[in-house]
Amino acid sequence: MYRSDPHQSEFNDFYLPFGGKLSASNRWVKLAGLVPWEKIEECYRQSFQGTGMGAPAKSARIAFGALVIKERLGITDEETVEQITENPYLQYFLGLHEYREEALFDPSMMVHFRSRFGQEDCQRINREIIRLATAGTGETKEKDIGKETDKEPPANAGKLLVDATCTPADITYPTDLKLLNEAREKTEGYVDKLHAPIAGEKKKPRTYRQKARKQYLGIAKQKKPRANKIRKAIGQQLRYLKRNLGHLDTLLKEEHALELLSRYEQRCLKTIRLLYTQQLTMYEERTHRITDRIVSISQPHVRPIVRGKAGKKAEFGAKVSISHLKDGYVAVDRLSWDPYNEGTDLIGQIENYQERFGHYPASVHADTIYRTRENRHYCHERGIRLSGKPLGRPKQETPQNQEALRAQKKQRRQDEIDRIPVEGKFGNAKRKGTLDRIMAKLARTSESVIHLGFIVLNLDQWLRAVLFWLLSGGRTPRMAFPRARQRHPASKKPFWSRCLSQVTPGQNF
Repeated sequence: MYRSDPHQSEFNDFYLPFGGKLSASNRWVKLAGLVPWEKIEECYRQSFQGTGMGAPAKSARIAFGALVIKERLGITDEETVEQITENPYLQYFLGLHEYREEALFDPSMMVHFRSRFGQEDCQRINREIIRLATAGTGETKEKDIGKETDKEPPANAGKLLVDATCTPADITYPTDLKLLNEAREKTEGYVDKLHAPIAGEKKKPRTYRQKARKQYLGIAKQKKPRANKIRKAIGQQLRYLKRNLGHLDTLLKEEHALELLSRYEQRCLKTIRLLYTQQLTMYEERTHRITDRIVSISQPHVRPIVRGKAGKKAEFGAKVSISHLKDGYVAVDRLSWDPYNEGTDLIGQIENYQERFGHYPASVHADTIYRTRENRHYCHERGIRLSGKPLGRPKQETPQNQEALRAQKKQRRQDEIDRIPVEGKFGNAKRKGTLDRIMAKLARTSESVIHLGFIVLNLDQWLRAVLFWLLSGGRTPRMAFPRARQRHPASKKPFWSRCLSQVTPGQNF
């Protein structure tokens, strides 16, 4: 039954269910006790060394916490500021002691926050989160590694899942003709800007922009233009662009002419010159490949990453290699804007696993590209089983080896099933998070966004383990720690229990 109530009470009589106090069971309150703020403060402080005097900066907790909120909620910078202004729990997460009605900072500050946390800083923070989250699980701690060198090395244990993906940047699909047309239009604007101060003294250079635009649209609007027509249109745009660059060289010889262009326009002009050189080389050599190919004028650091997947032969963004560790946590091993063979990262990923946990993994689950002879030999020497088919011609099935071949086939099938979680992490980071399209424009800020996506995944994984531990009355979750299912003794409480003990229920705010 539904009863309508059109009359809403006045604002002064609006009922607050928490009575002006925050609830200790809120997710942001619990998450605030898990984030390693001291390590973040250390990394944040180092980014200000050598910057000189200036206005007081925002605290490390506000800077990093705002980035976590944006990534966790999947919202824009402007919406992040609005959410922080309206939500007292988010303000508590940022370290405030009382509710503030005004905005803490301008949305443009989010760009500066991202630039303060580089790749090394984000990796240090992520390693600290993994270390704290896995503390108290009965596994070897990092600080205990290497103390007893006389004993035999520990036996291999655990599974290491590795994979790589591309995080696409927010750029339009690049074609040679489209890039040349964009470069031509930008140079025409620069010619107009540089000629404005001397408009009455010298004649304006001719750019033939209307004719060039008409020729470009004649091919761009065709559904499937022929290759010879595309090549002809590329040659036309190259000649128009060469003319414009010649005019710019002449105009830039004037006194104080370079000051008329902003720093962004100067960077774009430098990129356009490199783009013209690359496109002219490919046009003359009749090829479509060149080293460090420019695919975006505004983001020259973006490179094409050939993936060979259905519907996406190539993606344009940064390539990331990750390791799926114990308990569902993810470590970023490599992030590069240039394409590379992820199979070369396997040895380093295994060594990082040994350094983190004190022993090698019992098995490594990877894609076909990782199963090189070098990697197979490395794993064989250390007693690590590498998933996948062995090299050589497959053995013929006989009554003697029938059971063994079936067991091997069953093991390979199980290895493929065990590799699903690392693919799921990519799905969570791209569908739930913001890694499906990186909206940041600079290389450094884009790297920060990518690392933050996996940091938030680890924090969410840790928070789920905490909630399970609280709801189960202190029992260790099976999905996280299959070897230790009994109740933890009071003297060996997990790290998160010590963190939550610092939060007072009904804390004044």
